[in-house]
Amino acid sequence: MEWKVMTFNLRYNEPKDGDNAWPHRVRRVSHTIQEHDPILVGTQEGYYDMLTELHGELDAYNWIGMGRFGEHENEHCAIFYKKDELEVLEEGHFWLSETPEVTASKSWDSMFPRMCTWVRFLDKHSQKAFIVYNTHLDHHSQEAREIGVKVIWDYIRSHKSELSLPVILMGDMNSHPSYPPIRYLRGEYGDEGPKGWLKDAYTVIEGNVGRTAHDFKGGADEAPIDYIFVSPEVELLETTVDRRQVEGGYPSDHYPIIASLRLS
Repeated sequence: MEWKVMTFNLRYNEPKDGDNAWPHRVRRVSHTIQEHDPILVGTQEGYYDMLTELHGELDAYNWIGMGRFGEHENEHCAIFYKKDELEVLEEGHFWLSETPEVTASKSWDSMFPRMCTWVRFLDKHSQKAFIVYNTHLDHHSQEAREIGVKVIWDYIRSHKSELSLPVILMGDMNSHPSYPPIRYLRGEYGDEGPKGWLKDAYTVIEGNVGRTAHDFKGGADEAPIDYIFVSPEVELLETTVDRRQVEGGYPSDHYPIIASLRLS
């Protein structure tokens, strides 16, 4: 059973972006998703009207998400999924704070409430279940990023203990590979955290991964801040950073990251 999964920071609709504002990009985003044909896409920075507009371009998909201030207010960490291939068994949201079950809560000098959306899916063909987590760490506070990944791991660990299902974690981590949040998720902190249980999808790329956020300027220097991690039951086959322009422009100020996976 082989799939593609994608993480894609959509860039919120900022009129000051001019020709790069959302109304000029929605077709570029939908074209990119349809071309790669992933079974699911974790998006960041999508507002409700953006997500519903994008959904209108993606007939094969449904989506799940909540705004970071509750209901559909402000940015979502939405998950689009192929409705004919995946069944939603359970879904939830939590906030990266000292009170993760409190909607819109924030801690550790986070600029905004930051959250994680998770979904337990059933593959309709194989009848195998798995869990996907999609998040967006704070851009302002290093402390919020470092503790935020620990909150996420606490939920993954709890689900792992209860359900023991394959895991896919994706999102905009606002952190380079050498920064503590990524080193924590990679298991480079000894007895703390995942301890190597999660695999970074970039490990199957030879050489420098390059940047994934580019401010609509392109380029491949520097280092990534968008990631996909998987649990041991998921084999990484290939990972791609799609740096192409579509119809004369970039789909977003972040490149989409696509991982080809095999679920054992």
